[in-house]
Amino acid sequence: MMARLTSAVQVSALVRRVHQEGGSAMVLARGESTAGGILLILYEKGGDPRFFERGAGPEGLPALLPSGPAVLADESEVTAYWQRRRFRDPDLWVVELDVAEAERFAAETIGGG
Repeated sequence: MMARLTSAVQVSALVRRVHQEGGSAMVLARGESTAGGILLILYEKGGDPRFFERGAGPEGLPALLPSGPAVLADESEVTAYWQRRRFRDPDLWVVELDVAEAERFAAETIGGG
C-alpha cells in the first residue's frame, strides 16, 4: 500500500505554491482533513473556470480528473455546482485557484502529474 499525504496537507501545499508563484488561491470549503475529496475550480486570469478533482488515474495512481459542467453561462453556475457537490459530500474540500497554467500546476502538486 502506497502512503498518501492527507487532504489537508495537499491543499495547504497547493495554496502555498500558488501564492509563491504570484497566483491567487482560496479554500472555499474545508473538508475532512485526512481523506476528504478535493474539488478544484481553476481559473486563468480570472476567466474560463474549469473543475477538476483529485482521483485515481487509469493505472490507479493519483491524478487530476476533469469534473463538473463543461460549459458555464456565468459565475453563479460555478458557485451553484460546488455548493451542490459540497451539500452531497460534506467531507469535500473546495479550492479556487487562479494561476498561470492552472491545470498543469495543480496536477504537479496534488495529481501526481
